[in-house]
Amino acid sequence: MKALLALEDGTYFFGTSFGAPGERAGELVFNTSMTGYQEILTDPSYRGQIVTMTYPLIGNYGVNEEDFESRRPWVEGFVVKESSKIVSNWRATASLSDFLKDNGIIGIEGVDTRGLTKHLREAGALKAYISTEDLDPVSLVGRAAESEGLIGRDLVKDVTNGETSEWCTNGSYHVAAIDCGIKYNILRLLEKAGCRVTVFPANAGTEDILSIKPDGVFVSNGPGDPEGVPYTVNTVRELIHMNIPMFGICLGQQIIGLALGGKTFKLKYGHRGGNHPVMKLDDKSVAITVQNHGFCVDIDSIDESIVEITHINLNDQTLEGIKHREYPVFSVQFHPEASPGPHDSLYLFRQFIDLMEKKRAEKN
Repeated sequence: MKALLALEDGTYFFGTSFGAPGERAGELVFNTSMTGYQEILTDPSYRGQIVTMTYPLIGNYGVNEEDFESRRPWVEGFVVKESSKIVSNWRATASLSDFLKDNGIIGIEGVDTRGLTKHLREAGALKAYISTEDLDPVSLVGRAAESEGLIGRDLVKDVTNGETSEWCTNGSYHVAAIDCGIKYNILRLLEKAGCRVTVFPANAGTEDILSIKPDGVFVSNGPGDPEGVPYTVNTVRELIHMNIPMFGICLGQQIIGLALGGKTFKLKYGHRGGNHPVMKLDDKSVAITVQNHGFCVDIDSIDESIVEITHINLNDQTLEGIKHREYPVFSVQFHPEASPGPHDSLYLFRQFIDLMEKKRAEKN
């Protein structure tokens, strides 16, 4: 079945459909990871986006539920050069094509993803439409241009779990995790570090979170514009001044940044992939990091009398990490939980544990 990918600027690509038929709009972005497509597909941070993979052959090891990052896939569409027809991994329970079809996700292959990525590098992330039904380029380009973008939009409400739940009930430290679209591997690593984890929906209030008397608060990753979730920003602002250890990742950093008086902005094409170099400023060490964000805290909006800048992106000098000078609060823009990607930054989970240990010692 033929499929068409149309961009708001008039560019379009014909290809072959794999996965589910239908139509879907979203912001078109690219990811430079060579592996990890099922973690990408099930990452809630991709809500509202059509993802193109720069690596040409995708799907060769199939799909298995053990490596999911949430309860289901969230991408609006998936674009690849070639979808492997052969599944060659003993852990696989389904092919990529069947997985997409079963979950209503439209895939398109046979696209020049190198040319598409080069175009996005020049033009920036663009609104797009993917369809197996409307194959008229003029029509679909117009629909892409008229579709809803991400700025100011609350996509967190779509991905957050609506109820408070227990991820694990044993652990030395009780962590309240604010779920803005939290990845499972973050929860796995908190559990592995010895934390009991209670997961709260993104709209939970300060009193709800304080009711469990947490040793620490975690603010998760998630999709879209951080300015679209003022309710979470307000809660985090209040919790910061409670002097409770706090750790944020990705959208969590943006929310903490806004709560501390900073501003956020939309990057031209975002950072998505498993090969982004980040410098830790205190010792000048460099980590290769996993990234997935289209928005960023404006480094010039940070009040450095209150907040210390801890990490910088070496590709474009954007802000990658901060910590409060008075309160036990820190965050990073990248993904130390490494799903998929390198493990260079796992020390940050130990840093969170250390803050909770120190706070407990002070109380005693």
